[in-house]
Amino acid sequence: MHRTTFVAVCLAAAATVGLTACGTESGNAGDKAGDKTEKAEPKGPFAGMSGAEIADKAVKTTSDAKSLRIAGKATDEETGLDSMDMALDTSGKCAGTISTTDEGSMELIVPGGTVYMKYDEKFLRAQSKGEPAADTQAAVDMLADRWVKTKATSSDAKDIAGFCDLDVLLADFKDVNSAARRGGTTTVDGTPAIKLTENDGKEKYTLYVATEGKPYLLKVDQTTGGKPESLTFSDYDKPVKTTPPTGDVLDLDKLTG
Repeated sequence: MHRTTFVAVCLAAAATVGLTACGTESGNAGDKAGDKTEKAEPKGPFAGMSGAEIADKAVKTTSDAKSLRIAGKATDEETGLDSMDMALDTSGKCAGTISTTDEGSMELIVPGGTVYMKYDEKFLRAQSKGEPAADTQAAVDMLADRWVKTKATSSDAKDIAGFCDLDVLLADFKDVNSAARRGGTTTVDGTPAIKLTENDGKEKYTLYVATEGKPYLLKVDQTTGGKPESLTFSDYDKPVKTTPPTGDVLDLDKLTG
């Protein structure tokens, strides 16, 4: 199994927020400082704080999370539109779905030392490009829409198991600097939030930061070349449900000996 799909989605998630957090605001180099010294000092949530300070605080709080859920879509140049809905934690547990426009989708459950996967036919055919047609069809007949399992230490599962490590996914969040501007208040899935905006060339970002409880990052909207992308972050510090599938589960380790 190729690692393209998993790495692309992982990088899409990390890069989208990473760019937002450490990008540079287009225009005057003094924008960040000027944001702190506006005549009308901000009131309400995060009173007295600039957009840059709020963004930095949100990134720090998010990077300290022990678990979270990431859902949304982001464009990847190689595989098309990637989408994911994945819950993961710092102990390496994860569960959810990953898909791309061109390469199909897969479900993933990692409760610990075993990786459970279920691929659709499109995914299997995409991963088998260049292989003999008979071999591809055999893989589809055996694996499509069927749960399989393998040890997390196996060669096919190491990259997937590594993707499930929240510490690795959020590593780019640490020690960043932002030039975001304050916006108005809104809600994200019922949670009160403040909007922050930032530009980096042709790319435009909107961050949504929780104004109640811990200042977690709740959502990132990105527009690149007119194409909107969005990722939401939720279920902070909640247990990740990784109940292994039952019934017809194919053990890949037994097949390979």
